[in-house]
Amino acid sequence: MIDVRPFGTLGHANHGWLNARHHFAFASYRDAARSNWGRLRVWNDDEIAPGTGFDAHPHRDMEIITYVREGAITHRDSLGNEGRTEAGDVQIMSAGSGIVHAEYNLEPVTTKIFQIWIVPDRSGEAPRWGAKSFPKAKGHGGFELLASGRPADAETDALRLNADGAVLATTLAAGQTATLTLAPGRAAYLVPAKGRVTVNGTPVSERDGAAIRDEAELRVTAEDAAEVVLVEVAA
Repeated sequence: MIDVRPFGTLGHANHGWLNARHHFAFASYRDAARSNWGRLRVWNDDEIAPGTGFDAHPHRDMEIITYVREGAITHRDSLGNEGRTEAGDVQIMSAGSGIVHAEYNLEPVTTKIFQIWIVPDRSGEAPRWGAKSFPKAKGHGGFELLASGRPADAETDALRLNADGAVLATTLAAGQTATLTLAPGRAAYLVPAKGRVTVNGTPVSERDGAAIRDEAELRVTAEDAAEVVLVEVAA
């Protein structure tokens, strides 16, 4: 099953400094049919104006992944972490027992991000933050593991999630195909950050969402140069 959710059908909130699209119910956007996809709870497509951002606010018991599409985001939190994550890179904040953080666009251009929330397997874990570069220039056509809490990935250099799920990404030249196995009982959600792709023959345009279940193998083929982000979780 591949359920394509066109960009134009996503929830939308424009706050002036923040222009946000919501793949799942979030804030004032309510949609019972799009409240989650397995353990995946939030996928926001945010555009943040220069010199603005999210002031300090708390989170707890949520895995919060930020994938930067354009520009950069600067993070500060109550643990003393501070970092700048730029286009193509990813940061993870495991909110755990509680953390306060702020995120700002200190760049002279609009910053565009995907912010993804995954429900953790365990509550009350120690909070933490980390960031990782995504070597998108490789263009090798395979999926790169960016973050994971899957037992099989424990020995990899992926950022650690407190959830049995994974965040992957790939860059594809036009006509190139990346494949991914999806085990029974697993679900995936895929969004092209750039470009158009087909997933097992189903067209998915830039910034559309594709909710995937009961597909043993995914064949993602680029119609034009594409950058694709995918989350795999327990269904």
